[in-house]
Order: sequence, then structure tokens, then C-alpha cells
Amino acid sequence: MPTPDPEQSPCPSARSRFFRGVRLGLPIFLGYVPVGAAFGILATTQGFSALQAVLNSATALAGAGQFIGLSLMHAGASAFTVLAATTIVNLRYVLFGATLSTHLDRTPLLGQAALAFSLTDETFAVNIDDNRRGTATGLSMAGVGAIAWVGWVSGTALGATASGLIGDPYRFGVAFAMPAMFTALLVAQAEDRKHVVIAVVAAAFAVFFALVLPGKWYIVAASVVAAAVGAAVYE
Repeated sequence: MPTPDPEQSPCPSARSRFFRGVRLGLPIFLGYVPVGAAFGILATTQGFSALQAVLNSATALAGAGQFIGLSLMHAGASAFTVLAATTIVNLRYVLFGATLSTHLDRTPLLGQAALAFSLTDETFAVNIDDNRRGTATGLSMAGVGAIAWVGWVSGTALGATASGLIGDPYRFGVAFAMPAMFTALLVAQAEDRKHVVIAVVAAAFAVFFALVLPGKWYIVAASVVAAAVGAAVYE
């Protein structure tokens, strides 16, 4: 007689639910390792120690925000500009968290806080898709977040420790990791024409503000305008 699959049983164990999430998050892990390595390389090139780079990724888990922060610091932007830009870019996580929280009524507040810490564009997409299938749980979401965190931090550690062997990373195009990541996210998340329109509007305003605003404020301005346009389109 075949052994029953614990995931198909009426009451799967906490362990099976968590590791089911880990399996769902494996593609995220595989994607985060190389991008995290790029961040580690760039961070140490700009004066971070390997430990500082790893701690940054371990406590933030905000890939796009981290790359933007590095880019702005590399361009000589002020601390206020860096904080403002990364805050604006990362505000989307407030909306992501609010969306997921409606599916976590049975999860304690502390557990929801832990899930919020592991929330990224990719973990949100995986968990929302899993929820649409009716199979997501708080523990499966925790598994997705855990494996994503491991991938991002281990990738950062790999890049930070190996950066001394690479020399100048910019000659290999490592700085393109950030726009490449955003492009991949756009392609994956552009489900209809509205998404494409918003992306084009954001790009157009970024170019316009880059021509008329000083420093790197065009990033902040374009993000705010694009978010406003998106809210109006989907109202």
C-alpha cells in the first residue's frame, strides 16, 4: 500500500507546511544568490566590509532598495537623498503586507511581523499565487521567506568575500544587476496593458526629472508620480 503524502492529508503537519513553502521558494533562492553576490561585490567595492555587506542584507532584505542606496552613494548623493529614495521605493511593501495580512487571520501578530520582514516582490508573488490556489498558510509563507532570505544573504556573503579576487567589478558590468533585476520584475509582473502603461509613464518621468532636477532626486520624483498614476489607473 502506498504511503500517503502528508501534504495531501486533511491536517498536514507544521513541518510539512513549512517545507512545502521552502520548495515553492527554491526558484527565488536560485535567483537571489547571483543578484545577492552582485550586491556584495558592489558594496565592498564602495568601502563596505564583508561583514557590513552581509549584515545589510541580513537585516534589510530589500534588494532593489539596497542597490538604489549603493548607486546613490556611488554618485555622491547626500544621506537624506539616499534615505528618501529608498523609503519611497520600499513603500510598496506596505501595500504588499496589507494585502497578505487579509489571509493571515489565524497567524499571531508576531508571526505576521516575521512574514513582513521576509516580504519581497518575489515572495509576495509566490505567496499570492499559492493563496489563489487555496493552499497557502502562514507556515508555507514562512518557508518561502526563509529560503529567500538564505539565498539573498548567502549570495551577498559569496560576493563580498570573493570581491578581492575580481578587481574592478564595473568592467564586468556588475552594476547592471540592478536594472536587470528591475527589468525581470517588470516582465514577470506586467500582466496587462495597464501595467505596461504605468511602466512607460515611470520611465518617461524618470528621464524628464533627470534633466530638470539636481542630483538623484529624479528617482524619488519619478517613483511618486508613477505610483500616483498607478493608483489612478486602478482606482
